[in-house]
Amino acid sequence: MAVKNIQVKRKNGLLEDLFQAYYDARKNKRNSVSALAFEIEYEKNLVQLWREISSRSYHPSPYSAFIVEKPVKREVFASDFRDRVVHHLIFNYLNPIFDPTFINDSYSCRTGKGTSYGIQRVNYFIRSCSDNYTKDAYILKLDIKGYFMSIDRTILFGIIERRITKKQHRLSCELDLIVFLVKGVIFCDPTKGCVLKSPRESWLGLPKSKSLFYSGANKGLPIGNLTSQLFANIYLDGLDQFIKRQLQFRYYGRYVDDMVVVHGDKQRLLVAVKEISDYLSEHVSLTLHPKKIYLQHADKGVSFLGVYIKPYRVMIGKRVKRNVLNEITLGAQTLKRIAEKNNLQAINECYVDFCQRINSYFGLLRQVDSYNFRRDLKKMVTYGFSGRLQVDKDLHKLVVVHTLHPDTVKNKSRLKHNKSHI
Repeated sequence: MAVKNIQVKRKNGLLEDLFQAYYDARKNKRNSVSALAFEIEYEKNLVQLWREISSRSYHPSPYSAFIVEKPVKREVFASDFRDRVVHHLIFNYLNPIFDPTFINDSYSCRTGKGTSYGIQRVNYFIRSCSDNYTKDAYILKLDIKGYFMSIDRTILFGIIERRITKKQHRLSCELDLIVFLVKGVIFCDPTKGCVLKSPRESWLGLPKSKSLFYSGANKGLPIGNLTSQLFANIYLDGLDQFIKRQLQFRYYGRYVDDMVVVHGDKQRLLVAVKEISDYLSEHVSLTLHPKKIYLQHADKGVSFLGVYIKPYRVMIGKRVKRNVLNEITLGAQTLKRIAEKNNLQAINECYVDFCQRINSYFGLLRQVDSYNFRRDLKKMVTYGFSGRLQVDKDLHKLVVVHTLHPDTVKNKSRLKHNKSHI
């Protein structure tokens, strides 16, 4: 009787779970066209989605494909908003099952982890293994060739299906429902029926190993999906366990496919390269990138997650600096275009959005040795944005100190004066 009641509760809870997934999906995404279209009648749309999932007739919509040039050239497949709701639903069902089994030093897409935590941990690995740089220690850094484009969907689905079948008593939904959803998302080919938002020539110069159009049958996942981030961790969890348990490396961490191992014996690390390569080939059909195998003494430092970890200091990487400066230039250009339209609300919103984007970098900058760079940013922002934006006195974040209001703009000449300072 108890088992039957649980099954009824799981079935009736699907609509409630969909509403929660919708609220999760719309965070910071409410300005996108598909999100706004869905939100107009979101209750009706969620009920329709509930019916499709309940009847097992749900199918993902075609993707939109485009190329972005910065910070590096890459291919993006964007799913429709209603599919992103389903992705959050899947994540909410699967993450409680898988996340507790991941090693502590798997950093990507996990609460309380992320890039800052990964940087702190690798810095700790090096200091501990070298006894604060008084003993020999070596850093091995590895990367998987075309990771997301090389994931075997059949292997991935098998890993997930076996785990949730074994742990189905911990699921908050019906087993066949989550199997249906996971299977539908994993085996959906983003390239079929996709709408190209960039000209075809935009793909010129993009390596085939970085495009789903060349991934082959049942290979590759779209990078931007929330489910893809979770699936990427699930796919390499076996490797993490192999390195920690069987190879017995104490100082090991991974962010997506960027792996770092620290050890006092250089020869042991050289042997580990072959062992890790063999595991990837035999178990998950992946290959180490031959040009991204880094093995150096700890005194030489290592580049990891946008920073350069050197003895007794952590320095910001050149790419992150370049990205911040590009964001400031782009922000100034965007504000100038919007100011020309005399839309004060849009100008104010643009300032807030710009602050959020820059502050995402400040979160990293204030945790590393970047005082001089942050001081230079303060000068650039102060003189480049008419005093409306300022970096706080501790150089920790960017804030809007003055927004425009309709009452403050009495005539066009005043508005033109404001635009001339952007």
